[in-house]
Amino acid sequence: MAAPGKLITTVSTKGQVILPSAIRKRRGWDAGTRLLVEDTPEGVLLKPAPVFAETRPEEVFGSLPHKGRPKTLEEMDAGVLAEARRRHARD
Repeated sequence: MAAPGKLITTVSTKGQVILPSAIRKRRGWDAGTRLLVEDTPEGVLLKPAPVFAETRPEEVFGSLPHKGRPKTLEEMDAGVLAEARRRHARD
């Protein structure tokens, strides 16, 4: 018999495992959720798979085209502040 608070599932003949509903709900794992499977010394670890491939800044730097002179830090700060105010006024 399982220890209190422990959940048990069974591996099917196809190698499928059903995760208990309580765990899926708590984690927000709906049908179609992609999971990374990692074999660890303690057991098998499941983690949500990243939506996008990992990238480095130098791989994406300058990927959005911009015409004109570069913005100053002050102009960027002002733009971010203006957008925050616009979004806050909407709420």
